[in-house]
Amino acid sequence: MEIRGLFADTTPLRNPHFRRLWTANMVTVVGAQLTVVAVPAQIYAETGSSAYVGLTGLFGLVPLVVFGLWGGALADVMDRRTILIGTTIGLIATSAAFWAQAAAGIGSVWLLLGLFSVQQAFFGVNQPTRSAILPKLLTTAELPAANSLNMTVLQAGAIAGPMVGGILIPIAGFSWLYLVDTFTLFATLSAVVRLPKLPVEGAVSGTPGLKAVTDGLGYLKGHPVLLTSFLVDLIAMIFGMPRALFPAIAHLNFDGPKGGGVAFAFLFAAIPIGAVLGGIFSGWVSRVQRQGLAVIAAIVVWGLAITGFGLAVSLADNGARNWMLAFAVLMLVIAGAADMASAAFRMSMLQASASDEVRGRLQGVFIVVVAGGPRIADVAHGGAAAVVGSAAAASGGGVLVVVGVIIAALAVPGFIRYKLAPVPATG
Repeated sequence: MEIRGLFADTTPLRNPHFRRLWTANMVTVVGAQLTVVAVPAQIYAETGSSAYVGLTGLFGLVPLVVFGLWGGALADVMDRRTILIGTTIGLIATSAAFWAQAAAGIGSVWLLLGLFSVQQAFFGVNQPTRSAILPKLLTTAELPAANSLNMTVLQAGAIAGPMVGGILIPIAGFSWLYLVDTFTLFATLSAVVRLPKLPVEGAVSGTPGLKAVTDGLGYLKGHPVLLTSFLVDLIAMIFGMPRALFPAIAHLNFDGPKGGGVAFAFLFAAIPIGAVLGGIFSGWVSRVQRQGLAVIAAIVVWGLAITGFGLAVSLADNGARNWMLAFAVLMLVIAGAADMASAAFRMSMLQASASDEVRGRLQGVFIVVVAGGPRIADVAHGGAAAVVGSAAAASGGGVLVVVGVIIAALAVPGFIRYKLAPVPATG
């Protein structure tokens, strides 16, 4: 029983709707991560500039913020199943457009960035809705395990995507990666079509506008613990996510080809590998009572690991590149495991604490923070690397994470004391 308790709690999979969504994700996330890898790789191949790669952060952030917040408000008014069907179709169309531009050999960075913006707009509406339906399908006790299962699958796809993509880009080109993403999205479409109708309890009729969004944000004023959960994640991601530097680091510090290659693949896959390992051995998350303290500890580990990654990159320039690549990957693996734990706790805190009529809007804020933070980091790290170099940008950011999250925790002691009702692990 003790050994089984180490592994992920699979109780939520007994629910047929959750099981279908989760199973579909096993297919869809691989294709989605191929596009995640292909877009920055194609931009770097076209320009040779980390600054242009960093622009994906800006072009992704604006629609993500706007449509993430508005999409969350929409999810508090409309039937959530209808929203999921429409946005999934939009994601399929966008992915097909990525394939078309690559197959036609257009080679326009601005077209790529424009398509990326449209994709993030659909994502911004889809993801808050997807997260908001979980408390309607599952019990509160099942939420930590369900979130761990979802993130494990997501990160497993993020391993396969970079590994396959990094190897296939030099051989097959970018168009095939986009095409695979297009077809795998049909698995998710099939799952959401089979969901029951999901109307919102206490929903206000009409199309949500700015007031609905601000009302959702205003809800956080009376919930400092939830507000702090967003703040600490922004600290972790903005200062500690150096993914915009991976193409340049793989090429310049670890002697990889300009587009793709083994070092490129391992750098992109390392954080997801850590997250998957953390998810596989996530049985403990259902037994943790002080979730706030656990979030702080996980983010400190993340920051220290990113600092170690930056040091490994700097030492690679002095020789022993293979050893330093292995150490850099190890640091990113540790960071990924820490991030998985932090995200599972923060998501569960939000889902359990929010009432149904505001849950979509708060999930919109969550998605904006979780996905928007790394996009701000893309811009910040790309710019910083141009001034101080990739190694210093990464390691310095890791130090800032540790300092920033400790200050935030001390400023809101209630966050450290926060407890969710303990959930027994059933295996």
